[in-house]
Amino acid sequence: MAVSSEYKAFVAEIFEPLGTVEIKHMFGGAGVYYHDVMFALIANETLYLKADGENQEMFEAAGADRFRFTPQSGKNAGKAIAMSYWELPEELLDDPEALLDWSRASLDAAFRAKAGKSRKA
Repeated sequence: MAVSSEYKAFVAEIFEPLGTVEIKHMFGGAGVYYHDVMFALIANETLYLKADGENQEMFEAAGADRFRFTPQSGKNAGKAIAMSYWELPEELLDDPEALLDWSRASLDAAFRAKAGKSRKA
């Protein structure tokens, strides 16, 4: 799941309208952060955006795939686990305005998730 420096530069460039994003390596892929909140995930040179109950329908309607991984060890070894990140629809790369809208919706989902975790703690 390695991520090339070229792909990381591409991802940073498409998110420039949001402001500065930070890309951090994790588990062979990378997380994309804005103000210390992860709103996107890179795995196998594929970009996934955060979704929740408020924006997931956008991804479903676009026919996007959900990010899944299969742990090699632990209690879930060998079982595919779906996460709350969905593949960026490719057509958004040709529509910067729509890409910005989807990016903001994913940021909102990430901030809601963080707020929910803070309340539980």
